[in-house]
Amino acid sequence: MADEQQSKPPQQQNRPPREGGGGPGGGQRENRPPREGRPGGDRGPDRRPGGDRGERGGGGDRGGFNRDAFPEIELEKLMNDSLYLDNQAHGIVSRMRDMDSGTKSQLRRLYNAVRRAVRAPENERQHEFVMLRARLAYTIARHSLRSLDQIEKLLLQVTRKNDARGYERFKDLFEAIVAYNE
Repeated sequence: MADEQQSKPPQQQNRPPREGGGGPGGGQRENRPPREGRPGGDRGPDRRPGGDRGERGGGGDRGGFNRDAFPEIELEKLMNDSLYLDNQAHGIVSRMRDMDSGTKSQLRRLYNAVRRAVRAPENERQHEFVMLRARLAYTIARHSLRSLDQIEKLLLQVTRKNDARGYERFKDLFEAIVAYNE
């Protein structure tokens, strides 16, 4: 067995095989052509700082989307005017169709989380909405759902106000968004 160990080249002794094979053309970097002619080029000084994702470390340019391009949803108006709620839901859904690739199931999962948070006992409801905001922020970032940024800002307002009626209206808005997105 010692003869077998010595017959292998030194870099292959006691190492598990690489995925893609270890033989010629099997995915080893040493066999690849130089990057110069390929997209992405060599990693020279013309690359943006922070890699391909830009300085934020997020998802890049997002197609020129400006987070502040749409007016913020006003909580007081939302609580007092059903037509305002309906108009906001329509606006968010139309932006979702234009900008995002989010699925209906992602939206429904978030809506179910909103419903659970609203049903939580009164002394735990604010905490549930704080956690919901974290989940929403993660989903927005993970799936590039920039059209839901307004919802995230509204959720912050609702959580700070900590009013049962505000929580219900937020749920109603989300329900309308899910319905119009079908």
